[in-house]
Amino acid sequence: MASDAGDKSDGRRTAAKAAAWIVGLVAGAVPVVAIIGVIAFVFTYVTVDVPAPGDIKQSQVATIVNANGGVISKIVPDEGNRIDVKYDQIPASMVAAVKAAEDRDFDSNAGFSLSGFSRAALGKLKGSDAGGGSTITQQYVKNAIVGDEVTYKRKFKELAIATKMSKKWAKEDIMAAYLNTIYFGRGAYGVAAAAKAYFNRDITKVTPAECADPKLPRGKRANCMTDSESALLAGIIRGPSIYDPAVDPELATNRWNYVLDGMVSIGFLTKAKRETEKFPRVIDPTQDDSAAKEGPNGHIKQKVMAELEKIGISEQEVRTGGLKITTSIRPKVQNALIEQARAKMSGEPKDLRTASVSIDPATGGVVGYFGGTDGNGWDYASAGLQTGSVFKVFALVAGLEQDIPLSQQYSSDPYQGPGGLTINNSDGESCGTCNLATALKMSLNTVYYRLMMDLNGGAQDVADTAHKLGIAESFGTIQHTLAEKNGKPEGGVVLGQYPSRVLDMASAYATLAASGIYREPYFVQKVETSTGDVLFDREKNKGERVVSAAVADNVTAAMEPIAAYSNGNSLYDSSLGARPSASKTGTAQLGDTGENKDAWMVGYTPQLSTAVWVGTNDGTALRNYSGGTIYGSGLPAQIWKAQMDAALAGDPIEQFPDPESVGGQAGVPYEPPPTSYTETYTQDRETTRRRNTPRLPGQGEDGDITIAPGVTIPFGNGGDSGNGGDSGNGGNSGNGGDSGGGDTNSPGGGTGQGGNDTGPGAADTEP
Repeated sequence: MASDAGDKSDGRRTAAKAAAWIVGLVAGAVPVVAIIGVIAFVFTYVTVDVPAPGDIKQSQVATIVNANGGVISKIVPDEGNRIDVKYDQIPASMVAAVKAAEDRDFDSNAGFSLSGFSRAALGKLKGSDAGGGSTITQQYVKNAIVGDEVTYKRKFKELAIATKMSKKWAKEDIMAAYLNTIYFGRGAYGVAAAAKAYFNRDITKVTPAECADPKLPRGKRANCMTDSESALLAGIIRGPSIYDPAVDPELATNRWNYVLDGMVSIGFLTKAKRETEKFPRVIDPTQDDSAAKEGPNGHIKQKVMAELEKIGISEQEVRTGGLKITTSIRPKVQNALIEQARAKMSGEPKDLRTASVSIDPATGGVVGYFGGTDGNGWDYASAGLQTGSVFKVFALVAGLEQDIPLSQQYSSDPYQGPGGLTINNSDGESCGTCNLATALKMSLNTVYYRLMMDLNGGAQDVADTAHKLGIAESFGTIQHTLAEKNGKPEGGVVLGQYPSRVLDMASAYATLAASGIYREPYFVQKVETSTGDVLFDREKNKGERVVSAAVADNVTAAMEPIAAYSNGNSLYDSSLGARPSASKTGTAQLGDTGENKDAWMVGYTPQLSTAVWVGTNDGTALRNYSGGTIYGSGLPAQIWKAQMDAALAGDPIEQFPDPESVGGQAGVPYEPPPTSYTETYTQDRETTRRRNTPRLPGQGEDGDITIAPGVTIPFGNGGDSGNGGDSGNGGNSGNGGDSGGGDTNSPGGGTGQGGNDTGPGAADTEP
């Protein structure tokens, strides 16, 4: 027994010696580790560089606005929503709340805080929320400079930069940088984005000084942050995924109370004021459908981004500058394009698509742009599409430039060319022999083909004229527009054989509206940074004269009757009366099928040029709600009229200038009408038919006979129940229009999804 006791005693002494040896070893090592740590810190402190305030660029949201300042779209960086603000734009309550939540010694510490570390450690032991160990300066350095890698090297660098920064930067600069960088949840980086995401307040539109003014108008006061809201946002910083009230109301409330108590302890709030604070209401995050609201405006964003690069503003600047990009888009015009397109397309077949572009002839600014309802989908306003007879206008311009006047007479008989080429008019339409103005109104293919053949440069003159008026030389995958692979156009150019864009047609016609002065179309008017620096401010474009005013104004005169002639689609203001316009319809045929695949209406007033296209997603046959064939003078003309009337509603009615003489003729020459005729109107036809047939006694233009006031004998061709269409004989499905008989004269490309290929199948007159 004694021996056992001795053994146990010896064991205890051995263990004690071992423990003492270990303690001694640790005690000796601690100073060594501390010394090494100090040396590492000092070395890092000496060698590390600290950027100056403003040098650290963080991604933030760029905002695209219309001409009135309304938001069109936002360019949100991958890491989320961010809007930088200056220190003097940050509410004082927000500054105090962040100090109370994250760093109560912020004003006095040297970038790091021993008391903060102690408080955090004690809080963890007690299981309470006593704040974090990192100062605001450290948090900023970690988020903006060194990252959050868990290594001693990174931690030494963080401490060194934070310490050095606290000596080189003003506390206000550190606080502003932190509050512009920190993540608040809901995709919001920075206090400005957070105020918008949680409370729909825009702190960029009001200053703290204004918010302190009791006389501040209610509209501006709606953007002022309250003490309670600031406390809530500051509390969320610790853990956005758990302290968001929409995630856990109880945790959010506890955290909010902690911050408010801290605001009392640092002297910002009195105890009496703190007792009156109520938990703020926040926006339901599930109601944020900003992406869905973008809709058609997504196409404008794409055009703006491409244009910014052209004017020398890099994507890096867009992503980090918090840019405000003011565009030429006018809300009234943009709304007119979208709303009227939707209204007129309602009830039509689901495969139909439409696109519209409006341009101000006086500036070149794109004031309305509708490329389709899906802003992330195909942009039809910038797709290559066959144009049909809207291209005849460029042949007329070229002819007038060569002193071929509007009064020049041409035969409308079928045109026989070399190699068996035959050009016909739609449905055998004819004027016998008539002048160029009448032939344009009736859209006679044969007359304008003969005009093209009379031009000094033939088809090349038509293409060159179109280019100088505004048709792009290249776009997409097309390196040389209006030409074959050999670089030269075929005769079908005059009849719209080659693809062009809706944007370009609006631009080219805007040149005519400006009496021959071309202004390059644009979207971007002004670009400013989040701090108010102006990066770009577009100067007024005086434009380039590309054709004489006499030529342009004579073309306008020839186009003025066409809107009314095309099924009564002239412009009208309900308060001001009739509004003059100049326009042209066009239709491109689907190969030799007898069907149409692209239909157009392009026209202008002195203030506005608008191009409208209707087609399908894959270049298939155009049919309307009743199964009738769609022509330019049908659905596209109706959309154009509705859009123009709405876009210009209430605007002054402006008159076109009186044209000067060209080739001995000024304006539209007089041509006496037939002595007796019946007019048969078709709903979707390029032209209005005139028949030289005598009327019966009492017979009206609709064919019905009135035998007494209010008593009529139906004798016409059936109106809505006519043969195959919406109205009269033939209607939408009758023969006629731009391309029934031959709008194009050589193999042209189907465009499928607005594509640019030019394979066989779009022409209808060349064997």
